[in-house]
Amino acid sequence: MSQANTVTVSLLDKEYKLSCPPGEEQSLIDAANHLDNKMREISGSGKLLGLERIAVMAALNLSYENMNGSKSQSSSNDEVAAMIDKIDAVLAKNS
Repeated sequence: MSQANTVTVSLLDKEYKLSCPPGEEQSLIDAANHLDNKMREISGSGKLLGLERIAVMAALNLSYENMNGSKSQSSSNDEVAAMIDKIDAVLAKNS
């Protein structure tokens, strides 16, 4: 069995040590950087918020973006499937 590696990430200038499966280190670092950017956007909005609230707001924003992206992807997949069906029907008529 592979041993987990430890990766150090920084969120709002605070360091966290996280375990990560081998080979996934860069993905974890990229995700942490994305989260840090979201947290900085919220922190820089001018409202005084605690670290916990900033983290929760960032998590909600990222979750919302992810869900909307998934819905868009699903909608696009449905459109492509419908186009393929139409093309198949036209090709079947012309055969």
